Amino acid sequence: MNSVILRNEIQEKINEIKEADILVGIPSYNNARTIGHVVKAVHAGLSKYFPDKKAVIINSDGGSSDGTMDVVQGATIEDYKSILVQHRVEPVFTIATPYQGIPGKGSAFRTIFEIAAALNVKACAVVDSDLRSITPEWVELLIKPVLERDFDYVLPLYHRHKYDGTITNSIIYPLTRALYGRQVRQPIGGDFGFSGKLAKFYLTKDVWESDVAKYGIDIWMTTTAIANNFKVCQSFLGAKIHDAKDPGADLSAMLYQVVGATFDLMEEYPGVWKKVKASEPVATFGFQYAVGLEPVNVNIDRMIEKFRLGVKELIKIWEGFISRDIAAFLRRSEDLQKESFHIPDEVWAEIVCSFAIASHRKIMNREHLLKSLTPLYIGKTASFVIETRESDAQQVDQKIEQLCRVFENIKLFLNVNWR
Repeated sequence: MNSVILRNEIQEKINEIKEADILVGIPSYNNARTIGHVVKAVHAGLSKYFPDKKAVIINSDGGSSDGTMDVVQGATIEDYKSILVQHRVEPVFTIATPYQGIPGKGSAFRTIFEIAAALNVKACAVVDSDLRSITPEWVELLIKPVLERDFDYVLPLYHRHKYDGTITNSIIYPLTRALYGRQVRQPIGGDFGFSGKLAKFYLTKDVWESDVAKYGIDIWMTTTAIANNFKVCQSFLGAKIHDAKDPGADLSAMLYQVVGATFDLMEEYPGVWKKVKASEPVATFGFQYAVGLEPVNVNIDRMIEKFRLGVKELIKIWEGFISRDIAAFLRRSEDLQKESFHIPDEVWAEIVCSFAIASHRKIMNREHLLKSLTPLYIGKTASFVIETRESDAQQVDQKIEQLCRVFENIKLFLNVNWR
């Protein structure tokens, strides 16, 4: 893949800017409807909180056909005085560039890392281009821990609806926490801050022609930072409200991508995660407050039906790598009525670890293996919805905390069977 900074028009911009203190990257693909708001919020945040710093906004676009890049170039702040404490000393530069190579968020991020390295920036942030809840304060909360507290990686901490982000809540957060020993609540949040030093480190990694460049970049960034002992924290950003994902999209593909990337990282860092015995909190910045959240509709009957169908069709495949007890439990669960439908945390944690071990041992086609996790994940989500229908946010958090402890307790099972 050719380096984007070798292109003449990008090199001219870099030569013009020479060096910068802060870079904010906004990867995009057909986000003309929302990206103007995001650029304005970022611009306002840089102006308000870092008026004496030289800043660059990078829009790394994946070939949008809806005028996304034109919106970026045209986005301006109408009334500085109403939102700014003081006028900027340094101008904010904006570069909008199409990235080249494998389409996907990872390729966009590589472009952002390359420009950050070329400009020798001290602190960077990346934010999603479909955000409707971003405020100028997000820029401060993602950048300040890097500039002023010497952190290398700042994860987002959001309030989300209890049925939003269920892949994170049921698999990625508990597994990442158990593996690497850091309690980072949103390891695949999408909006991050990081040091120029970490951006340069990411560029040394040989992943840019791999699946990571198509998907899995968020969990790759998080795991790479933690596993290589970079200083990690999280900042509370309030609510994350963004463009709704297509409910008709293939859930198994999404699960395959993010779980597959997580399992790939287990292959890269067994020497790190096998030594981890427990987890510890990370420093958290930002004032936490209650937020109004958009409702998430869940059809429990349909989810349980998908689980039952999956068990009927796939149980013989699963029996090749799950324990007899788990297989017997799944067969019994087929007949449970909705009100008594329940997948215990201990069963779920063992299922996820068994899939990780099966993937490691290459016992079957990896894509088929990981996509077969989908009905089990849907069943676990249905179980969670049934258990938490009357629960408030605090009770839901306690339930997720309980699941994380179960994953930490089953770590020995993972270590012993990983060979």
